[in-house]
Amino acid sequence: MAKVAFIGLGVMGYPMAGHLAAGGHEVTVYNRTAAKAEAWVKQHGGKAAPTPKTAAEGCTYVFTCVGNDEDLRTVTLADDGALAGMGEGSCLIDNTTASADVARELAAVARGNGVGFIDAPVSGGQAGAENGVLTVMCGGEEAVFADAQPVIDCYARSVVLMGPAGSGQLTKMVNQLCIAGLLQGLSEGLNFGQKAGLDMERVIDVISKGAAGSWQMENRGSTMCKGEFDFGFAVDWMRKDLSICFAEANMNGARLPVAHLVDQFYAQVQQRGGKRWDTSSLIHLLANDWTPS
Repeated sequence: MAKVAFIGLGVMGYPMAGHLAAGGHEVTVYNRTAAKAEAWVKQHGGKAAPTPKTAAEGCTYVFTCVGNDEDLRTVTLADDGALAGMGEGSCLIDNTTASADVARELAAVARGNGVGFIDAPVSGGQAGAENGVLTVMCGGEEAVFADAQPVIDCYARSVVLMGPAGSGQLTKMVNQLCIAGLLQGLSEGLNFGQKAGLDMERVIDVISKGAAGSWQMENRGSTMCKGEFDFGFAVDWMRKDLSICFAEANMNGARLPVAHLVDQFYAQVQQRGGKRWDTSSLIHLLANDWTPS
């Protein structure tokens, strides 16, 4: 069991930190909105800290799960950031979905301070975080990863080292690109079935057991047909993630024609008021006539 800090208690970080506490670790939390950190302590025990630096002091492992690259730099590299409080031999584990560039940047700074670093973005959504069954894609040094993996296991079903620093983030980009294209295809197929007058629950039950089956179909197919989207992974977050993918593709030369098209569709969902709708809301564009104001 270890002394652990968790920085960022959003819809993912809050339950992930809870699993660390349930695993027997001594957890100190920090959140920009202090009331959420206090609520977490009331529910899970441990303690709350006023800054990332004070949260990290004396901890063997420090986890971060925030919004984007700049948020991550703020909670790690600022004067009151986590790295200012971390001791030699400790490890910074970043669960934020961010760029590979910032992962490499943090790895270099951490190494200069005698601190290990793992970029460890996750997949599995809010439900995966709450149930402790996330997939964690990691980048970093093998020895650092081997040491940190048993702690990461507290909230994960699968934890895999993909390569050096930045590799976890690059793998998460692949994940998001695949989801974007899959959801558009699923939206078109389900909407077609509805227009054809089929019993869509029966359709989903049949085809989910064949080559068209996917996590999205099994977990979102029914709600998509019902037009229910007030849950899950928000459109705003997906567009943020896709922007990271596009920036990386501009550097490595990868072509992303379908992803760019789907991103435009997500922009239309945002215009309909769906900024916080689940990413499966792509079907709303097909199922509902609408003229923007």
